[in-house]
Amino acid sequence: MPRLLSRYATPFITGLFLVSLVSGIALFFHVGPSGFHGMHEWLSMVLILPFAFHIWKNWKPMTSYLRHAPMAIALIASLAAALVFLYPASASRGDRAGGPPQFAFAHKVLTASVTEMAPVLDMTPEALQAKLAAAGFSVAGSEQTLTDIAAASQKSEAELVSALARD
Repeated sequence: MPRLLSRYATPFITGLFLVSLVSGIALFFHVGPSGFHGMHEWLSMVLILPFAFHIWKNWKPMTSYLRHAPMAIALIASLAAALVFLYPASASRGDRAGGPPQFAFAHKVLTASVTEMAPVLDMTPEALQAKLAAAGFSVAGSEQTLTDIAAASQKSEAELVSALARD
């Protein structure tokens, strides 16, 4: 490994981990500037490169860890923890949204038609269609669901909700 990479792998892991830690905590508690989301995602991706160099630099000690139970236990526990977060997403197929109750509620709202949602938003169906069209959504009719409108417009449900929240 080139000396420069060897010298900077661990310090960059430390710095990028601290950025990820702070931005992750801010995202978890919904505090701080909106830039934390992009920062957390992109710099976590950048963290992969110094991590790979760190593994390369410390390959012999790493192989020693791999031969003992603590590493196997830690890796299995980490995988199990990750799978817990994926299970509700796979359970959300069909009629139930899974996850926290506010997600189930949001799913129910987004599967409502324009006609059903307009009064909730204190609008007429025509005004709601116009608002969505002005925000770049393709609305085929007032009986179309909000989820279908987002999909037909090749936009996320979050973008649709954001457009509806704007005055």
